Amino acid sequence: MEITVNGETRQVEGPLSVEELLHSLGITPGAVAVEQNLAIVHREAYGATPVEAGDVIEIIRFVGGG
Repeated sequence: MEITVNGETRQVEGPLSVEELLHSLGITPGAVAVEQNLAIVHREAYGATPVEAGDVIEIIRFVGGG
């Protein structure tokens, strides 16, 4: 299925959850915030939130510094 991740169109095998998508991208779920179709996905819901064809996903990584 085709989805958009951070502005880039990608083909992914479905069905999958937000958590599974993050793992397939090599991203640790606890280190990011995820927006799906302009709605924030709460971290505790990553495993239960399905990714569907046409979804627009934004993944924001937390960066520390000082």
